[in-house]
Amino acid sequence: MTGPRILVVDDDPTVSDVVRRYFDKAGMSVQVAADGNTALEIAARWLPDLVVLDLMLPGMSGLEVCGALRESRDVPVIMLTALGEESERVLGLEQGADDYLTKPFSPRELVLRVQSILRRSAGPEVREVLTDGELAVDLAARHATRAGEVLLLTTREFELLAFFMRHPRQAYDRTQLLEQVWGWTFGDSATVTVHVRRLREKIERDPAVPERIVTVWGLGYRYEPAAS
Repeated sequence: MTGPRILVVDDDPTVSDVVRRYFDKAGMSVQVAADGNTALEIAARWLPDLVVLDLMLPGMSGLEVCGALRESRDVPVIMLTALGEESERVLGLEQGADDYLTKPFSPRELVLRVQSILRRSAGPEVREVLTDGELAVDLAARHATRAGEVLLLTTREFELLAFFMRHPRQAYDRTQLLEQVWGWTFGDSATVTVHVRRLREKIERDPAVPERIVTVWGLGYRYEPAAS
């Protein structure tokens, strides 16, 4: 099979088997790992297009695996967790995960989220570069720089920055950002909160006093372009 390469990392063989079958039906190539070390070995030689990663793994945790993946290449990661606590979900997002699903989850929903991430990661066919002061975002190359230095952005961070730069001085609440940036009609607003915080750390002179992505109290966020 020559479709997108998906690496599924879960120590529950039932979950892995069900997920594999759904991805197969969607035309994707799948490999499975039951622990973190095996997952990193497969990722290094197979170069998956996306990783579905369980948070609770024997030995190396999902958070550690996610961090190790991020050190080598910018591969999108969807975290799976049986923990319903927001703090655990936020930890995964802060480690670099692009998305998460809480077990038990719908395999069909997982496939839809994977397809959404892959579609957006592919970038537009027409070359377009957004610029604002020291920021430059090449949409086709999925490449962003600040003052000439490359910004190491996750897929979700890149999409959020591009959306903000395309819609300056417009206020959006978290639900609107979920829908308009990532096409979700469902999801936890904590996803937006974490990605905004991570993006501020990479583009703001002082993330504690943001000048670009400002908070609109009682609503959400607004992007302020650099002064002319």
